[in-house]
Amino acid sequence: MKNFVKFMHQSQPSEQELLKSVLQPLLEDFQYWFSRSRSLLETEDLPFLSEEQQSELLARVRTAQQEVSTAQMLFQATDGQVGIETATLVPWHRLVSECWQVGTQWRASRLTSAPTDIADESQP
Repeated sequence: MKNFVKFMHQSQPSEQELLKSVLQPLLEDFQYWFSRSRSLLETEDLPFLSEEQQSELLARVRTAQQEVSTAQMLFQATDGQVGIETATLVPWHRLVSECWQVGTQWRASRLTSAPTDIADESQP
């Protein structure tokens, strides 16, 4: 029994390995989604948002991107020795969710306007 417990303990990942396997990909995901959202907000007219709403959302995405970049740099500089508090991750997650909703709404608005656009192009 002692050998089994010892073996199980040794097979458990270290805290550092766990952080690297979970936190590093999570930060990369945040960067990916914030980058996509930023691109959408900078290049597209979103008729369901006012200019002020779109500008404010873009500012929050830019700020979050900077925060995530800082977290990634600290994580890399410490070789994965530093974690991030949940209180920091939750607002990023909420912002990603908000951006997903905006993206979904934008795609839906394009789908509903697409048949009209196509019909208009076929008219002489």
